[in-house]
Amino acid sequence: MDSPKGYVSFVLHAHLPFIHHPESENYLEEQWLYEAISETYLPLLINFTKLEEEKVDFRITMSMTPPLLNMLDNKLLQKRYIKYLHTHIELAKKEILRTKDNPQENNLAKYYFDRYSNDLHLFEKVYHCNLIEGFKHFQDIGVLEIITCGATHGYFPILYVNEKTVKAQIAVGVQTYEKYFEKKPRGIWLPECGYIPEADKYLKEFGIDYIITESHGILYAEPTPIYGTFAPIVSPEGIVAFGRDIESSRQVWSSINGYPGDFNYREFYRDIGYDAPYDYIKPYIACNGARVHTGIKYYRITGKDCPKDYYNLQWAQDSAEKQAGHFFDSRVNQIEHLASLTTNPPIVLCPYDAELYGHWWYEGPNWLYLLFKKIYYDKCNFKLITPSEYIDKYPLMQIATPCRSSWGANGYSEVWLNQTNDYAHKHLHTAGDRMVELAQKFFNETDEIKIRILNQCARELLLAQSSDWLFIITNGTMVDYAKKRIKDHIGRFTKFYEALMQDDINNTLISFLEDIEEKDSIFPEIDYKIYS
Repeated sequence: MDSPKGYVSFVLHAHLPFIHHPESENYLEEQWLYEAISETYLPLLINFTKLEEEKVDFRITMSMTPPLLNMLDNKLLQKRYIKYLHTHIELAKKEILRTKDNPQENNLAKYYFDRYSNDLHLFEKVYHCNLIEGFKHFQDIGVLEIITCGATHGYFPILYVNEKTVKAQIAVGVQTYEKYFEKKPRGIWLPECGYIPEADKYLKEFGIDYIITESHGILYAEPTPIYGTFAPIVSPEGIVAFGRDIESSRQVWSSINGYPGDFNYREFYRDIGYDAPYDYIKPYIACNGARVHTGIKYYRITGKDCPKDYYNLQWAQDSAEKQAGHFFDSRVNQIEHLASLTTNPPIVLCPYDAELYGHWWYEGPNWLYLLFKKIYYDKCNFKLITPSEYIDKYPLMQIATPCRSSWGANGYSEVWLNQTNDYAHKHLHTAGDRMVELAQKFFNETDEIKIRILNQCARELLLAQSSDWLFIITNGTMVDYAKKRIKDHIGRFTKFYEALMQDDINNTLISFLEDIEEKDSIFPEIDYKIYS
């Protein structure tokens, strides 16, 4: 196909908050990373590799956030992931014995044993514990565009009370990207798709070409965009904005009629961590004895009013193939309708949390593989494209300012600022102002210890600003942990701030600094002067 009538652009947002507890292995939250590696990041790499080996030309974009990159690069977390896999292989082996009289469960137990064993082989022997290089390979061969994000996923529409804190989020996000991918990022996933016009000048300063916004960020732009979300717009500052397509998103996201709800797909919430006899499963659940997910699940979604039926790998594959076909046909019809209405070929932007693919929707990575093959081999009126490629092909676009927006509930900021979490913001804003004060007061500092303390202040502020903590408090999951993280980072920041302002740098403080540098070891190259 020489001249497609339109384009489809997949953007996956790969992000986790920075969780690193060298002082203890008992933090359940650290497992979020290990689950994501086994269920999302490795399956994506496996399917990208299959496409490459089968010589299928495809395009996909992923944001890999700075906290995620720092965790994937962390030697302690790599060792703990290997230990996690050994534990799961051991549990799957026991499950093969325990389920020997139940053929369906037994087949699945063998499947999980093979899958975790393969994860271990890939992680240690193929990727040598370096998944970042795995993704970089696909960027280097031109099929994957990796973009950046705010340093710790700080939510710009609230942080911009002090614009220097937004500037620092962008600066450190870009620096982290350059460290790992040896080039400048062209795009940024605004944390929570939180758009504010005030950030554009800093995005421009650090070389960002484009952003991803929520649909209404484009639809309510000023002036109103002629082509809605089917063409990017460019802000007066020169930042290109791509808006989420509503129709394609609904087909995947919707809890009522979205693909992940198919009755043949694996049921996320039914896990042997809750089902197996307590004494048997106790070594594999939380250290305090609480039942938690183990990742070994034997049931399919089945349907609301039916008792749960066993998961069937072939049925799940059949559903994935059928839905890849449905998505394909829907985009063909959508592009056919849109092509006559836009000056440039329309672009349908499909942004999702990466963890939807594999972690929440177990079959998601395979669905992408089937879809990309179908787009490559079957006759259709569109091509896959990255936002950068689209900008380069069609540089002429309407000037308009996106409206303030996010992809949170109701489209604005209530997820991150409401009665459950509003207490945190005064502390975040105070620390932001104080960080700027420190950067200016100590701009020409030469004392090595003070420079280390100032850099740790910057790390503590950034870690406290993570939008994840506010989101978790709103959602009511792991609330104590999220509150503790905000309190710990602000407490550490304040302790260092007061010591610097009072010039009280003693041995006790230096010992405390060494401890915190080990725990909060994100951004080793940070320079506090970004706040000046």
